Amino acid sequence: MQIDDYIELYKNGGYIKEMRKHVGHAPILTCACGVIIENEDGEILLQKRQDNGCWAIIGGSMEMGETFEETVRRETMEESGLTLGKLEVFKLISGRDRIIEYPNGDVCFGPGIVFITREYEGSIVNDPEEVIEHRFFKRSELPENLNRFDRDIILDWANLEMGR
Repeated sequence: MQIDDYIELYKNGGYIKEMRKHVGHAPILTCACGVIIENEDGEILLQKRQDNGCWAIIGGSMEMGETFEETVRRETMEESGLTLGKLEVFKLISGRDRIIEYPNGDVCFGPGIVFITREYEGSIVNDPEEVIEHRFFKRSELPENLNRFDRDIILDWANLEMGR
Protein backbone atom coordinates (compact mmCIF):
# COMPACT_ATOMS: atom_id res chain seq x y z
CA MET A 1 0.00 0.00 0.00
CA GLN A 2 1.08 3.56 -0.69
CA ILE A 3 0.75 6.36 1.89
CA ASP A 4 -2.31 7.76 0.09
CA ASP A 5 -3.95 4.34 0.39
CA TYR A 6 -3.36 4.33 4.15
CA ILE A 7 -4.74 7.86 4.49
CA GLU A 8 -7.89 6.85 2.61
CA LEU A 9 -8.25 3.66 4.67
CA TYR A 10 -7.95 5.58 7.93
CA LYS A 11 -10.38 8.29 6.78
CA ASN A 12 -13.01 5.64 6.08
CA GLY A 13 -12.43 3.40 9.08
CA GLY A 14 -10.63 5.67 11.51
CA TYR A 15 -7.00 5.29 12.45
CA ILE A 16 -7.69 4.31 16.05
CA LYS A 17 -10.24 1.65 15.07
CA GLU A 18 -7.73 0.18 12.61
CA MET A 19 -4.95 0.15 15.22
CA ARG A 20 -7.22 -1.47 17.81
CA LYS A 21 -7.63 -4.45 15.44
CA HIS A 22 -3.90 -5.08 15.94
CA VAL A 23 -3.19 -4.02 19.53
CA GLY A 24 -6.48 -4.55 21.34
CA HIS A 25 -6.73 -2.35 24.44
CA ALA A 26 -2.94 -1.74 24.70
CA PRO A 27 -1.81 1.91 24.90
CA ILE A 28 -1.50 3.80 21.63
CA LEU A 29 -0.25 7.32 20.90
CA THR A 30 -2.83 9.73 19.49
CA CYS A 31 -2.96 13.47 18.94
CA ALA A 32 -5.91 15.24 20.54
CA CYS A 33 -7.48 18.42 19.18
CA GLY A 34 -10.20 20.29 21.05
CA VAL A 35 -11.99 23.61 20.93
CA ILE A 36 -13.55 26.04 23.34
CA ILE A 37 -16.53 27.65 21.65
CA GLU A 38 -17.75 30.87 23.25
CA ASN A 39 -21.09 32.47 22.42
CA GLU A 40 -21.82 36.21 22.27
CA ASP A 41 -22.57 36.18 26.02
CA GLY A 42 -19.10 34.81 26.83
CA GLU A 43 -20.44 31.35 27.73
CA ILE A 44 -18.65 28.10 26.90
CA LEU A 45 -20.25 25.31 24.88
CA LEU A 46 -19.84 21.95 26.58
CA GLN A 47 -21.06 18.53 25.56
CA LYS A 48 -22.26 15.77 27.86
CA ARG A 49 -20.44 12.63 26.72
CA GLN A 50 -22.19 9.31 26.07
CA ASP A 51 -19.30 7.20 27.39
CA ASN A 52 -19.03 8.67 30.89
CA GLY A 53 -21.89 11.19 31.33
CA CYS A 54 -19.44 14.02 32.03
CA TRP A 55 -19.25 17.50 30.48
CA ALA A 56 -16.35 18.14 28.10
CA ILE A 57 -15.16 20.42 25.33
CA ILE A 58 -15.68 19.32 21.74
CA GLY A 59 -12.73 17.45 20.28
CA GLY A 60 -11.17 14.20 19.26
CA SER A 61 -8.23 12.47 17.69
CA MET A 62 -6.35 13.50 14.59
CA GLU A 63 -6.62 11.27 11.53
CA MET A 64 -3.55 10.60 9.41
CA GLY A 65 -2.74 13.51 7.09
CA GLU A 66 -4.93 16.08 8.88
CA THR A 67 -3.77 19.42 10.26
CA PHE A 68 -4.72 20.46 13.80
CA GLU A 69 -7.33 22.87 12.43
CA GLU A 70 -8.79 20.31 10.03
CA THR A 71 -9.14 17.87 12.92
CA VAL A 72 -10.95 20.24 15.25
CA ARG A 73 -13.23 21.46 12.44
CA ARG A 74 -14.13 17.86 11.49
CA GLU A 75 -14.70 16.81 15.09
CA THR A 76 -16.86 19.87 15.73
CA MET A 77 -19.01 19.17 12.67
CA GLU A 78 -19.34 15.47 13.59
CA GLU A 79 -20.18 16.03 17.25
CA SER A 80 -22.25 19.24 17.11
CA GLY A 81 -23.12 20.11 13.51
CA LEU A 82 -21.41 23.50 13.90
CA THR A 83 -18.98 25.09 11.43
CA LEU A 84 -16.12 27.01 13.02
CA GLY A 85 -14.70 30.38 11.99
CA LYS A 86 -11.34 31.80 13.06
CA LEU A 87 -9.42 29.65 15.53
CA GLU A 88 -6.81 30.80 18.04
CA VAL A 89 -4.50 28.53 20.05
CA PHE A 90 -5.70 28.40 23.66
CA LYS A 91 -3.48 25.74 25.22
CA LEU A 92 -1.03 22.93 24.47
CA ILE A 93 -1.63 19.80 26.52
CA SER A 94 0.83 17.00 27.28
CA GLY A 95 2.21 14.92 30.11
CA ARG A 96 1.32 11.89 32.15
CA ASP A 97 -2.18 13.19 32.86
CA ARG A 98 -2.97 12.77 29.13
CA ILE A 99 -2.90 8.97 29.48
CA ILE A 100 -6.56 8.16 29.12
CA GLU A 101 -8.28 4.89 29.93
CA TYR A 102 -11.72 4.70 28.35
CA PRO A 103 -14.67 2.83 29.87
CA ASN A 104 -14.23 0.03 27.29
CA GLY A 105 -10.61 -0.56 28.46
CA ASP A 106 -8.83 1.19 25.57
CA VAL A 107 -5.78 3.20 26.65
CA CYS A 108 -4.41 6.21 24.72
CA PHE A 109 -1.72 8.77 25.33
CA GLY A 110 -3.20 11.90 23.82
CA PRO A 111 -1.10 15.06 23.92
CA GLY A 112 -2.55 17.81 21.80
CA ILE A 113 -3.82 21.30 21.22
CA VAL A 114 -6.89 23.23 22.29
CA PHE A 115 -8.23 26.12 20.24
CA ILE A 116 -10.70 28.84 21.17
CA THR A 117 -13.21 30.56 18.92
CA ARG A 118 -16.09 32.97 19.13
CA GLU A 119 -16.99 32.41 15.48
CA TYR A 120 -19.32 29.55 14.60
CA GLU A 121 -22.36 28.90 12.43
CA GLY A 122 -25.15 26.37 12.30
CA SER A 123 -27.61 24.71 14.60
CA ILE A 124 -26.43 22.28 17.25
CA VAL A 125 -27.14 18.64 16.42
CA ASN A 126 -26.01 15.99 18.91
CA ASP A 127 -24.03 13.03 17.55
CA PRO A 128 -26.07 10.23 19.19
CA GLU A 129 -23.07 7.89 19.30
CA GLU A 130 -20.90 10.30 21.30
CA VAL A 131 -23.03 13.07 22.82
CA ILE A 132 -26.05 13.21 25.13
CA GLU A 133 -26.49 16.98 24.86
CA HIS A 134 -24.76 20.33 24.29
CA ARG A 135 -25.25 23.36 26.50
CA PHE A 136 -23.70 26.80 27.01
CA PHE A 137 -22.48 27.60 30.54
CA LYS A 138 -21.45 30.82 32.26
CA ARG A 139 -18.00 30.92 33.83
CA SER A 140 -19.58 31.07 37.27
CA GLU A 141 -22.09 28.26 36.64
CA LEU A 142 -20.03 25.35 35.31
CA PRO A 143 -21.41 21.85 35.95
CA GLU A 144 -19.88 19.74 38.73
CA ASN A 145 -19.23 16.64 36.63
CA LEU A 146 -16.52 17.90 34.27
CA ASN A 147 -14.65 15.28 32.26
CA ARG A 148 -11.40 14.79 34.18
CA PHE A 149 -9.28 15.13 31.03
CA ASP A 150 -10.87 18.49 30.18
CA ARG A 151 -11.33 19.87 33.71
CA ASP A 152 -8.11 21.95 33.78
CA ILE A 153 -8.77 23.31 30.28
CA ILE A 154 -12.30 24.39 31.22
CA LEU A 155 -11.17 25.89 34.54
CA ASP A 156 -8.32 27.78 32.83
CA TRP A 157 -10.96 29.27 30.49
CA ALA A 158 -13.26 30.09 33.43
CA ASN A 159 -10.46 31.90 35.26
CA LEU A 160 -9.74 34.25 32.33
CA GLU A 161 -10.87 37.82 32.73
CA MET A 162 -14.21 38.53 31.09
CA GLY A 163 -13.82 39.99 27.60
CA ARG A 164 -10.20 38.84 27.26
